[in-house]
Amino acid sequence: MASFSCKIMALALVLSLVSSSAELQKLEHSIKNDGSLSLLVIGDWGRKGEFNQTQVATQMGRIGEELDIDFVVSTGDNFYDSGLTGVDDKAFEESFTNVYTAKSLQKQWYSVLGNHDYRGDVLAQLSPVLRELDNRWLCLRSFILNAEIVDFFFVDTTPFVDHYWNNPESHHYDWREVAPRQTYISNLLKDLDSALKESRATWKFVVGHHTIRSVSIHRDTKELLSSLLPILKAHGVDLYVNGHDHCLEHISSNDSPIQYLTSGGGSKSWRGVFNSNTDKLRFFYDGQGFMSLQLTKTMAQVVFYDAFGSVLHKWSVTKELHSSM
Repeated sequence: MASFSCKIMALALVLSLVSSSAELQKLEHSIKNDGSLSLLVIGDWGRKGEFNQTQVATQMGRIGEELDIDFVVSTGDNFYDSGLTGVDDKAFEESFTNVYTAKSLQKQWYSVLGNHDYRGDVLAQLSPVLRELDNRWLCLRSFILNAEIVDFFFVDTTPFVDHYWNNPESHHYDWREVAPRQTYISNLLKDLDSALKESRATWKFVVGHHTIRSVSIHRDTKELLSSLLPILKAHGVDLYVNGHDHCLEHISSNDSPIQYLTSGGGSKSWRGVFNSNTDKLRFFYDGQGFMSLQLTKTMAQVVFYDAFGSVLHKWSVTKELHSSM
């Protein structure tokens, strides 16, 4: 469990939630004294330690200590196969608290919902009751996390996907507080557009569960290509980070600075699935693993690791500082 100081930090974060627009809430997280920030990104993980989830968690703990991480980002599908049944579902402890036990991982976790989470009790995952059970946990539908040099825009992508609404007989989805769908999506896009426009952070990163670009089994998400991507391009977003496909990927946009980063290898992976893509594929690994992100005001570095903690891919980008008049 997290330390007492972490509990105080978590409580302060919850209390500091303020509305930055009609829908999006804004959270603050401090950076290190040297002006840097480091974090891990993991997705599609919650299988009670199975399918190498525990192995990946062990290596996350090791890398987290090496990088002195500030927090962890979860890209969704936090609990398989069908989310949580309620706030008293033991899967929360069995898939989260009892798995990510390393000292370095006793930091705040910022999480979005995935489609599998929507098959359970969504309100349970969003409930502050879970933060009382494990104060690292913080999951909201869509929100902004400001860490001085960077703004993270967390987006609830599941309601965008037509299939989940048009084939209700295949799975039950918990659409409470989402329906009517078009109103929800319209408001979310409007708020995101406004928040991105207002952002003065050096870096702008968007986090969602579903892929925008992917060469794995789910491929591109057409609904996000048409509705979300134009907003990201219009406001100079640097990274779009997602899960959903159970693999690790880095794809560069051919017509914008956006880098598409998939970190969905937290447990069960898609072995042997590969499709072509029109953008530039820089890296693809169809196994388990996770991603780290290190930031300063002028540099961002992405590193992908496998389930043994071996470095699979590195990429970095720099920005020039422009003095304001």
